[in-house]
Amino acid sequence: MNLKSSTKKQELRTKLLSVRVFLQGKNVSRTAFLFSFVLLISCGKKPSKFTDAQVFRYNEHSNITSLDPAFAKDQRNIWAVNQLYNGLVQLDDSLHVQPDIAKEWTISEDGKLYQFTLRNDVFFHKHSVFGKDSTRTVIAQDFEYSFHRLLDKNVASPGGWVLQNVADFKAENDSIFTINLKQPFPPFLGLLAMKYCSVVSKEAVETFGNEFRANPIGTGPFQHKLWVENTKLVLRKNPLYFETDVKGEQLPYLEAVAVTFLPDKQSEFLQFIQGNLDFMKSLDASYKDEILATDGKLQAKYSDKINMQTGSYLNTEYLGIYLDVEQEYPTKSKLIRQAINYGFDREKMIKFLRNGIGTPAINGFIPKGLPSFNAQTGYSYQPEKSKQLLERFKVETGNTTPEITITTNGNYLDLCEFIQRELQKIGLETKVDVIPPSTLRQGKANGKLPIFRASWIADYPDAENYLSLFYSKNFTPNGPNYTHFKNEVFDSLYVQSIKETDNAKRYRLYQQMDSLIIDEAPVVPLYYDEVIRFSQKNVHGLGINPIDLLNLKRVRKG
Repeated sequence: MNLKSSTKKQELRTKLLSVRVFLQGKNVSRTAFLFSFVLLISCGKKPSKFTDAQVFRYNEHSNITSLDPAFAKDQRNIWAVNQLYNGLVQLDDSLHVQPDIAKEWTISEDGKLYQFTLRNDVFFHKHSVFGKDSTRTVIAQDFEYSFHRLLDKNVASPGGWVLQNVADFKAENDSIFTINLKQPFPPFLGLLAMKYCSVVSKEAVETFGNEFRANPIGTGPFQHKLWVENTKLVLRKNPLYFETDVKGEQLPYLEAVAVTFLPDKQSEFLQFIQGNLDFMKSLDASYKDEILATDGKLQAKYSDKINMQTGSYLNTEYLGIYLDVEQEYPTKSKLIRQAINYGFDREKMIKFLRNGIGTPAINGFIPKGLPSFNAQTGYSYQPEKSKQLLERFKVETGNTTPEITITTNGNYLDLCEFIQRELQKIGLETKVDVIPPSTLRQGKANGKLPIFRASWIADYPDAENYLSLFYSKNFTPNGPNYTHFKNEVFDSLYVQSIKETDNAKRYRLYQQMDSLIIDEAPVVPLYYDEVIRFSQKNVHGLGINPIDLLNLKRVRKG
């Protein structure tokens, strides 16, 4: 063995042992030890030059399935991808469209032609795919390649639908990228802010092939360092990142991001309370009473130890009803679907099971916070009406003992059991089936679950985002229509709405569609969620937004 190499390996082992002894002395968790180990290994010859105070730590209990923006379908992937990639435009915390790689753009008078002018100082992360530890600038041809890839059936991205209204796109030269729409679509800029539309390099995709999902090379504020699936994700600061703050200081401020994958939310909560995590998202039944009082405020013992942020959230929590079930299944009938909607008290559910966090969904499927929210439609708690609908079903079908099954994961078991008890009071036999989150997602996408717990978080701030779940051409797996709802009137209104450039007229069309959905009841809206975030007192600049996108480029610790 080479003596020099052997000496360096021994030095690394000695450093690791020193770290272990230090952490044991400080009673630091295994998670913190693992992160320190990762830093030592990833730095190779050089020890880490930064401290824990420059590392942002959070847990993703559902794991991450891909770091490829073409598969940024749900929040767990979107949050990670948002740190690694950029697109033409981005949304600020008020959901206003802001420049990103495109520094400016113009839109033709007919609303169909978009022309983007790109920055010339945006670089892909350094990597050997560009030559030995080198990089290159992003050019318009990269967006042309990225959009073609998004539409490539061999890639099978679930995000191809975002370009369904695009007639063509082209790199006019290195700095000009144009998109021509088939018809006007006012929410289009917001749609381009979705992570599906991030830019990727042809070199990286062709080098890694199917393994690009685990070897992301983007342009974002952080770059991939290490991903051990189901265990740890480590991102490091991108020293070439192009954005600066208002004072001209280069972003990001943090040196690293460390993500763990503890599947148990109670364990996540304990890690947070012990200070081993800097941030914790959402509210879980396993600890809600421990951390929140019944009025939705922090318990007194935590008020001076941690921060809590709440805000409106463009997220509707609901039960989806798959309509392509066998004819004899009870939910094939609108009577049963409506009976379920009238049969439980949403206000009581939110007050006692969510500690008041969230708004009962007694209106439409479109949540509060959007201008097309329809306060005139929806289901209130009417148990007698629910019983009447159930009796009509029994008489019309001859099925005197209808039975349904609601499928959920463990995180929403309390809500589903509440609904189960309420529906059984009206005479509808109800079972609750609890399965892992991944199995629930697969079953929902494959049409194997007659009734499933789901949520829809807006990807862009327009109600079309919600109504697209019911457009017949968006049947899964080609789009987000998990219920397989199909209605000619709805489809006609939907097509009309996406052509309408007058906001007031478009909002009225949205409300008509929302009312139709409520009447046909392919879903059971539960509540309009709120963003709730918990962070340590030394975390600053975290921000909060109605789509609950995690932006870490302006976060500081200290």
